Amino acid sequence: MSTATITAAEINKLRQTTGAGMMDCRKALVESDGDFEKAIDYLRKKGQKVAALRSDREAKEGVIIAKTTADNKTGFIITLACETDFVAKNSDFVHFAKSIMDVAVKNNLHSLDELLGAQLDGASIADKINDQVAKIGEKIQLTRFERVDAEAVAAYIHGAHRMGVLVGLTKNTDSILEAGKDLAMQIAAMNPVAVDADSVSAETVAREKAIVTEQIKNDPKMAGKPDEMIDKIAVGKLNAFFKENTLLAQAFVKDSTKTVGDYLKSVDPTVKITAFKRVQLG
Repeated sequence: MSTATITAAEINKLRQTTGAGMMDCRKALVESDGDFEKAIDYLRKKGQKVAALRSDREAKEGVIIAKTTADNKTGFIITLACETDFVAKNSDFVHFAKSIMDVAVKNNLHSLDELLGAQLDGASIADKINDQVAKIGEKIQLTRFERVDAEAVAAYIHGAHRMGVLVGLTKNTDSILEAGKDLAMQIAAMNPVAVDADSVSAETVAREKAIVTEQIKNDPKMAGKPDEMIDKIAVGKLNAFFKENTLLAQAFVKDSTKTVGDYLKSVDPTVKITAFKRVQLG
């Protein structure tokens, strides 16, 4: 097809479908002899080339979305990353991230690969992201997918979509879901490493113990002290670490006179936290 037979209406239709610029759409139709589907493929291929050219660029900005299913039994977090704060704050970009999340929730997906292959408006999400690369001209990646399954899951988005938190609980009532939001805000603010001391990974415990032990040994006041004394002091410092860095032992941000564990018991003495996820940009 010659360029003369490509109409403004066809260019506009391709632009509306793909979000690409007018001149890009015109070129795509010319290169594809007016074949609409081939023109879409051309633009996607262009998006892939743009992504490849920008593979050395870091996508440190973006949007984090946290959401639960209607029955509050499954929660998801996704991160759609981009290069600049300008793009991250754009309402269309936020809407695109939310549409990806809706696909994850609707299809009950379990992994990032599943999500990238899932369909959104007749194309894979991977292809839709490439369309955005072609449209915006920045490196855009779906970089994170987290999921929590529990009897009840609370979700929380902090700030301008810069952090997302999920909390799983063993009971599903209105009061517990409300408490779950408080717990999610606590996790956002205080960044605990685990629910309690027993759930801290052996690797983290070993690393922290090595650090405090070395600190004690380097203290001039401890010169010549027996290993038994050093170990005892190290255990005390490790317990202090657990108090500051495990969720249930932390001071509750809404009422520092009680721990998070105390707060949760005041809501329901039998409810337990099964898991949490915290995802932050940067």
